Amino acid sequence: MRRFERDVAIVTGAGSGLGRATALLLASEGGKVACLDVVSDAAEKTQREITEAGGTGQAVVVDVSDPASVAAAITTAVSTLGRPTIVVNVAGIGRFEHTVDVTFDDWSRILGVNLTGTFLVAQAALPHLLEGGGTIINIASNAGLMGQKYSAAYCASKGGVVNLTRALAIEYQDRGVRVNCVAPGGMDTPMVMSEDSGFQPPAGVDLDQFVQEFARVMSPFGNATPEEVATLIAYVASDDARYMSGSIVSIDGGITA
Repeated sequence: MRRFERDVAIVTGAGSGLGRATALLLASEGGKVACLDVVSDAAEKTQREITEAGGTGQAVVVDVSDPASVAAAITTAVSTLGRPTIVVNVAGIGRFEHTVDVTFDDWSRILGVNLTGTFLVAQAALPHLLEGGGTIINIASNAGLMGQKYSAAYCASKGGVVNLTRALAIEYQDRGVRVNCVAPGGMDTPMVMSEDSGFQPPAGVDLDQFVQEFARVMSPFGNATPEEVATLIAYVASDDARYMSGSIVSIDGGITA
């Protein structure tokens, strides 16, 4: 039997990168997957990929930083696919910036999506998980486990996700809900530094200098693929990991070893 044939999964950030890879993998193993993303076209594309492969998916538009949007999205997912048993909080944003130049709006937006969004989705899904058990997997980053230049808001948000995971795990460990965290390093996703992403060197720092400064957080293994990290997420979500709760699992090419 495929591992997730009895499961309904909610995956945020499912329109691209790690969220997409996770949604596709869970669906390929029998899970019904609600594909949540702030970009409707991206969520719908992932849904189409799932259904074309013979799986069951539902695209749901959500702004994870907005409580009303999250509540509506979870309600839609539950009414369409049934009671969720797996929640994967992937949605995240970030940018490199000198701390003295970070605006309050930038700080609030990064914390709002990465940390508050993770909290809001978990909070909205928990009543359903508590009805019969389930698991939450929060996606942090090695930036939540170590310092990183030009990344105060991002590091703070991902560090918050790490300890939010521990708090939820302790609170619900005797009520049938496991809560764990996966902390990737570099991945080949749209969030990797490119001309189209927010991850650009900050003002006054050229690319060569930036690469030298970030050598300490670059693995000799290079970047992971989203599919490699999704494989770990699927394991943590499965019954094979029933003894895991409150765990922070690094997959970063040895950077935080």
